Amino acid sequence: MEVKIGIQNVGREIVLESALDAEAVAKIVAEAVSKGTELRLSDEKGRQIIVPGNVLGYVEIGAEESRRVGFGVL
Repeated sequence: MEVKIGIQNVGREIVLESALDAEAVAKIVAEAVSKGTELRLSDEKGRQIIVPGNVLGYVEIGAEESRRVGFGVL
């Protein structure tokens, strides 16, 4: 699932593909914001993204969709 993270006073956003579902990502984000701790997520390739919770501008959690295989719609 695609997760976009916007940081205050920074023009670019962080985009990552996470193996977690939407509920798990939302729970991690809510905890980081409420406690003021760091937001720590890992992408599908094993890289970790760490953002201080107090500088988060927004987090956009993409919809889960199955990967399509093939060349056309049947």
